[in-house]
Amino acid sequence: MIDFKSIQSPAYVLDEALLRKNLTLIRSVKDASGAEIILAFKAFALWKAFPIVREYLSYSTASSIFEAQLAYEEMGNLAHTYSPAYTESNFPTILKYSSHVTFNSLSQFERFYPAARDHQGHRVSCGLRINPEYSSVATDLYNPCAPGSRMGVTANLLGDQLPEGIEGLHFHTLCESSPFELEKTLVEVKKHFGRFLPSIKWLNMGGGHLMTRKGYNVDHLINVLKAFHAQYPHLQLILEPGSAFAWETGYLVSSVVDLVKNKGIQTAILDVSFACHMPDCLEMPYKPRIIGATDPIEGKPTYRMGGNSCLSGDFMGDWSFDKPLKIGDPIIFEDMIHYTIVKTNMFNGIAHPALICHTLNGKNLIWRNFAYEDYKNRMD
Repeated sequence: MIDFKSIQSPAYVLDEALLRKNLTLIRSVKDASGAEIILAFKAFALWKAFPIVREYLSYSTASSIFEAQLAYEEMGNLAHTYSPAYTESNFPTILKYSSHVTFNSLSQFERFYPAARDHQGHRVSCGLRINPEYSSVATDLYNPCAPGSRMGVTANLLGDQLPEGIEGLHFHTLCESSPFELEKTLVEVKKHFGRFLPSIKWLNMGGGHLMTRKGYNVDHLINVLKAFHAQYPHLQLILEPGSAFAWETGYLVSSVVDLVKNKGIQTAILDVSFACHMPDCLEMPYKPRIIGATDPIEGKPTYRMGGNSCLSGDFMGDWSFDKPLKIGDPIIFEDMIHYTIVKTNMFNGIAHPALICHTLNGKNLIWRNFAYEDYKNRMD
């Protein structure tokens, strides 16, 4: 058990044991299904943890030149890269650091495929993102198949054959989803794009496979992948989850710095910000768990949590505690590693929480502290 009192607030704390638990499960799915499972940096790019990740899995996916370069430098591999759009200025760098490049549109493919085809050095396999026009994702912000979506090519834009040079197809329609939703998506993929599957080499099923979540039916995922592969044994199947790697692997340690009351609502002002440090809570939205707190219980001390930015909506509530909160009390948010550190910002010049790894031997290894120069140099 982590001694949070020994950790200076604010800080993100990654628990190595919990990360390894997730990685063990993910590798078991890879081994049992035959699918390649690769790390998506969009959810987890804490690169000082990559030596641990590399003990279990070898590859990663990138969405930009910076992520592709990070894959090469810190994961030690060429990335599977997809971006909604490439440019003449960034595509040479994309090629340098990528083994696979997926294009979002036919126009992007036509524009940049010649450079990929003629790339000097390692061979780059090209793919096309498809839009099966089906997604079970309820939140529009995360639904890439909503009407008018800019993500991927719909079947009506393709003829009977793919353009020469396309070796793979890529869909990404899930978000923290179950294997049953993947199963339904594959029905739509075969319905709309099945005519192309015999002629390609790989099928990337994107992310959103939350296989490390409690209650996720891992056996069903394996069976779905094996059944699909039995139909198309020539295809390399690829999954690129992000959240699954870091799901419930760590915490955001914060402290109460003030207590205010207005119209009967008590707010604990913290030394962290939802807007800066937990943006998905506001975007999804979702209410995170706090150690030692529950949903509101009548008669118990109950508080809204307020962030320390000047944004009026930088708050969330409400939680009940066994005892009234005091200034200086720790507030420990659970499951704060995936889609947090990668999306943080320094709005208002608010300092970034430290990055800490709680190692297997019980030590709290400080990977990074942030200072004024980190804020200033972002705009240098």
